[in-house]
Amino acid sequence: MELSSSLKLSSPLSPSIVNNLQGSSSSYKVKFSNNTSLPKPFLQLDDRGQRLRDQQASHSSVYLRSFRKRVTAKSEGSQGWDFGRFIKTLYFFNGPPSPLKFVSSVFEKLTNGSTTEEPVNEMETSGIILVAGATGGVGRRVVDILRSRGLPVKALVRNEEKARKMLGPDIDLIVADITKENTLVPEKFKGVRKVINAVSVIVGPKEGDTPERQKYNQGVRFFEPEIKGDSPELVEYVGMKNLINAVKDGVGLENGKLLFGVGDNTFKDLPWGALDDVVMGGVSESNFIVDLTGGENGGPTGIFKGNVSTTNNGGFTSVRTKNFPEAEDLSAYDGLELRLKGDGLRYKLIVRTSQDWDTVGYTASFDTSPGQWQSVRLPFSSLRPVFRARTKSDAPPFNPASIISLQLMFSKFEYDGKLNPTFKEGPFELPLSTIRAYIQDPVTPRFVHVGSAGVTRPERPGLDLTKQPPAVRLNKELDFILTYKLKGEDLIRESGIPYAIVRPCALTEEPAGADLIFDQGDNITGKVSRDEVARICIAALESPHALNKTFEVKSTVPFSEPFTVDPENPPPEKDYNEYFKNLKDGITGKEALEQSTVSV
Repeated sequence: MELSSSLKLSSPLSPSIVNNLQGSSSSYKVKFSNNTSLPKPFLQLDDRGQRLRDQQASHSSVYLRSFRKRVTAKSEGSQGWDFGRFIKTLYFFNGPPSPLKFVSSVFEKLTNGSTTEEPVNEMETSGIILVAGATGGVGRRVVDILRSRGLPVKALVRNEEKARKMLGPDIDLIVADITKENTLVPEKFKGVRKVINAVSVIVGPKEGDTPERQKYNQGVRFFEPEIKGDSPELVEYVGMKNLINAVKDGVGLENGKLLFGVGDNTFKDLPWGALDDVVMGGVSESNFIVDLTGGENGGPTGIFKGNVSTTNNGGFTSVRTKNFPEAEDLSAYDGLELRLKGDGLRYKLIVRTSQDWDTVGYTASFDTSPGQWQSVRLPFSSLRPVFRARTKSDAPPFNPASIISLQLMFSKFEYDGKLNPTFKEGPFELPLSTIRAYIQDPVTPRFVHVGSAGVTRPERPGLDLTKQPPAVRLNKELDFILTYKLKGEDLIRESGIPYAIVRPCALTEEPAGADLIFDQGDNITGKVSRDEVARICIAALESPHALNKTFEVKSTVPFSEPFTVDPENPPPEKDYNEYFKNLKDGITGKEALEQSTVSV
């Protein structure tokens, strides 16, 4: 077979492919003497301790080195047992510590069980909200509101002393600098599920300012500005790239994380190996192959296929991956989605979070529709901890941050004494094109960024600059501040993270509560309260209508009129979702730049 020119393998072909290209039938068979009497179960151990040694095919017994026991069986009324396939299974999975333990554990898992389902511990689903730029005008307000609502929050700051003085001694801090990638240590971001980024390059008066930045807070129109500290390129572009890389695994991708199958013109394979009832004396047999043209649209797909039989007390087939070299952290996601072509049978997906061989498997059964490609979503919250066919009510909650292996199974047995209602003996085939982690619907923004109105205007033809904010007029003098803010926005839009970009007009110290205008296309000018922007950012985290939207916001109050609030009669709380509902996808203001480029 040949791969199409548009498809690349992300890694060398796994043993599952190689075995099926080369042929995987074993040449080893065990022949047992007819005078051996052995009651069920099929495997029986005697007490003779000897090492494994090569025997002629006609010899009556085989000694297993790791067992230090002799395995014998009765041939009458049973089919021959494929000992070679048994050994192959043992050693494919990195050699379990003891064949005796391996056999007994698998046998108990699949044949024993109580008839009572027990409740299971629930997994933890909460996550931390990270506020970057937490000592800035908007950032500190975001932190205060989140904490007042009892939400878990971490503040990303450069100056610990300043942050604790401003935000309180008990604030949970990440002390780092987004312009310095080596300070963004991954361990610091564990548990972070959402981000509000209020980091911005510092602009201040050339003549200086008070420690409280009183001149700056009046607005840039009241002083001659200059860049203070790091450049716009370093903060707004390089810093944004570093921050996205630091939080990306924790907040997740809108389209999910691919674990197996086709994605982005590559094929991600996993080292699947058969784990059938041969380990308990059965004769069922399965394998996992990759068909390079058998997929839904003529592309590659995996196929779990085989023949299942209840002979010799068997009745299951499965394929399991070797333990991953490093645990997969899927804590940003809500479950696993399988894209498959059903055959009307019920299968199981088993997820393990331990490197140990004989351990709890977090299990979900799923039904398939015959002859149809379908997507099956299995929420992590639905996974049942199962050990030796029993639900383990005292098992630790499923930990999606530590996934070690996956297993697909077709079995006569369910768990807790139940049987698979769709089970039937004979051949089966389950094409499986992808396994990916998913974020449940409705998806909401996981990364909310506070940008700036005007970022697309410096290069826009036909603008009357005298009517534009100072940053637009002085973009070049301010080291292309708006140009790099726009480049930073583009990094967010290209990252795959669910996002919202809020572009406030000129920020003020006025209270929240004024009527607002939300707009798109980067055309409006005006002012808006920092308090209001902080509330908008927090609301955006929970609104599917804000997902992947870029918008500007200002109040209806003119610059010339101050806005105040009567503490005895404050304005009602806004439902920002009513504003988000009117936003449209794909409008950033860059459309005008692209049109002008085409016309030129």
